[in-house]
Amino acid sequence: MVKLSVLVEGAHGLTWERWKELVLNVEEMGYAGLYGSDHFTLNAGPPDPDSLELIVSLAYAADHTKRLKLGQLVSPASLRDPVMLTRQMLALDDLSGGRMVFGVGAGWNVREHEMFGYDLGDLRTRMDRFAEAVEVITRLKRSDGPVSYSGRYYILKEATLLPRPQRPGGPPLLIGGGGPKRTLPLAARYADIWNVAMLTPAALQEKLKLLDALIVAAGRQPGDVARTLMIPVFCGQGDAELLHWARGRRRMAAYANLSDEALLDALRGRGAIMAAPAEAVERIRVYERLGIQEIMVQWFARDDLGGLRRIAEEVMPKVAG
Repeated sequence: MVKLSVLVEGAHGLTWERWKELVLNVEEMGYAGLYGSDHFTLNAGPPDPDSLELIVSLAYAADHTKRLKLGQLVSPASLRDPVMLTRQMLALDDLSGGRMVFGVGAGWNVREHEMFGYDLGDLRTRMDRFAEAVEVITRLKRSDGPVSYSGRYYILKEATLLPRPQRPGGPPLLIGGGGPKRTLPLAARYADIWNVAMLTPAALQEKLKLLDALIVAAGRQPGDVARTLMIPVFCGQGDAELLHWARGRRRMAAYANLSDEALLDALRGRGAIMAAPAEAVERIRVYERLGIQEIMVQWFARDDLGGLRRIAEEVMPKVAG
């Protein structure tokens, strides 16, 4: 079985009214979880739409749901201080009764960093900083005693976050990304959950094979790390109906100037599931056979609850049991 959750792109015009409606309906529809992306903007240029701050929105969701898993896909270490982020996530996990997933990544969006004065750095810089952030998060989250750490980017001196989490070790750590040289080794060593975005089954199979080998090399068992996939899922009859949901991707630079036909081709070429419900079920089962345990449905059509309900009613019962 594969769990289905929802990933909402908060930087695509998400407002409090829309978030409240999503929180209520996603739980009622039976999805396993609700996640948010952590960005100021994803637009290639102005004008920028509304963007809901993630940590505050998770606090609302934690207090207004009873069952849903909640978390980030993912919070960038380039924008979020790992000490404060860990403190916030431990508190949110307690508030939600142990339902948070602590998702982190290195950061990548050049424009939002330039807009607000954050130093993204070159690839080596951002990955070095990310590696230190993961170490800091892990120590603060798991250790009940004081911890120290001295790195280039972060320093801890006999530090303890109080109160200690009600769930031993705090929320599970999710590491997002598929880079073979830095991200996958970090996931193999530290992650409870690994997530990757928009991969075809063939590309995913190669990543999973490498991840298994790295986990064993790190002295762990492959089963220690859950495998999840974030991918657009649009269910409709014919391309005209599917375009209704796909057009939200045009806010991103890679898709901004594509024709309707080229947009659908580009998304499908990267693995997006865009099909009638029966075909969507078969596509999801392919990922299940590869070992994916949860699919986060990447949702851009923020005003369209009907599309999510169709997946919940016509796809989810056949894949999630």
